[in-house]
Amino acid sequence: MTKLVIIGTGIAGYTLAREFRRRDQETELLLITRDDGNSYSKPMLSNALSKNKHADELVMANPEKMATDLKAEIWNNTRVINIDASAHILEVERNSKKETVHYDQLVLANGANTINAPIKGDAAKRVLSVNDLEDYRQFRNELEKGKRIVIIGAGMIGCEFANDLSNVDAQISVVDLAPQALGFMMPEQAAVLLQEKLTELGVKWHLGNSVTHVEYDQSALLVTLKDGTKIISDIVLSAIGLRPGLTLAETAGLETERGIKVDRYLQTSDKDIYALGDCAQVDDLTLPFVMPLMTCARALAATLAGEETAVRYPAMPVALKTPCYPTVVCPVPRPIEGEWDVEINEQGVCGLFKDSSNNVLGFVLMGERITEKTALAKEIPDWLAE
Repeated sequence: MTKLVIIGTGIAGYTLAREFRRRDQETELLLITRDDGNSYSKPMLSNALSKNKHADELVMANPEKMATDLKAEIWNNTRVINIDASAHILEVERNSKKETVHYDQLVLANGANTINAPIKGDAAKRVLSVNDLEDYRQFRNELEKGKRIVIIGAGMIGCEFANDLSNVDAQISVVDLAPQALGFMMPEQAAVLLQEKLTELGVKWHLGNSVTHVEYDQSALLVTLKDGTKIISDIVLSAIGLRPGLTLAETAGLETERGIKVDRYLQTSDKDIYALGDCAQVDDLTLPFVMPLMTCARALAATLAGEETAVRYPAMPVALKTPCYPTVVCPVPRPIEGEWDVEINEQGVCGLFKDSSNNVLGFVLMGERITEKTALAKEIPDWLAE
């Protein structure tokens, strides 16, 4: 019997498995994950505090239920050591023992790893990041000890955490090398407005700056910035971004660049290995957002079930979880020459990113003007056309 193996049980892995099972009930299906295999919504991690959710409350289904629902085996707490692509064999470490497993088709959905800032000091290892459920559990536990928090990174995740933490009366400082929040996603005028709304919640900004040292200071942490500013903190949270996980792909000899290189059918340089989600580079795009991932899962499920289906990306706006000032961004997925045309009024902000021919390629909407999202999205060219 044909055997499909999926590495990863995040949103990418589980969504693909569900979509595949809708089309194919017979193929043997195995999912392998290095974590506990619980199904949860990763985007919830950056606003779970205001909902008073502990880690266990974010779990939607345990691996036993997922295995039953998917008619699949799920090997959790299992590490894939090597991929022998020519032999179609995975080497894994499971239950403290090494073993091998055969596959006919393999999907890499192993996500991305947090980027670590080059920080010095005897407490540098105390810098946290929240990239999965276990990370959130540790962060939540640390928050019980103190609520003075330094967030490294003023991008989407950093701003979402800042908004969320303000609801639990945390003292928040945000540090970023860029001169504004969400620098690459929106124009300065819009970023300033969002910063002002977060400032009203008590957030302090240290932009055009960076953390150089984190050191122990009695029961607290002493955070030193590049300009010499010192901040006493209980938690340092890194939110500077993710880097696609490439190690497994490289062991298999697959082509990689910013991510695992795949074509429009999500096929890697090996005809029997596919990739999707945060680890994949589709054509030249790496998009760490949920909607592209879901689109890929549906297309790949059809392909694996025998109906070859290319991925098409329409424009997919992203809603920031910043209720202090509702914000929707449709980013420009590729570097391109252009400029922002921004209109600000009492209803909010409408910023349009236009190229030299006056074509609208991206937008930001804030305040009451987020209702214009659907209409504007129809004007944006497909990110990946048919």
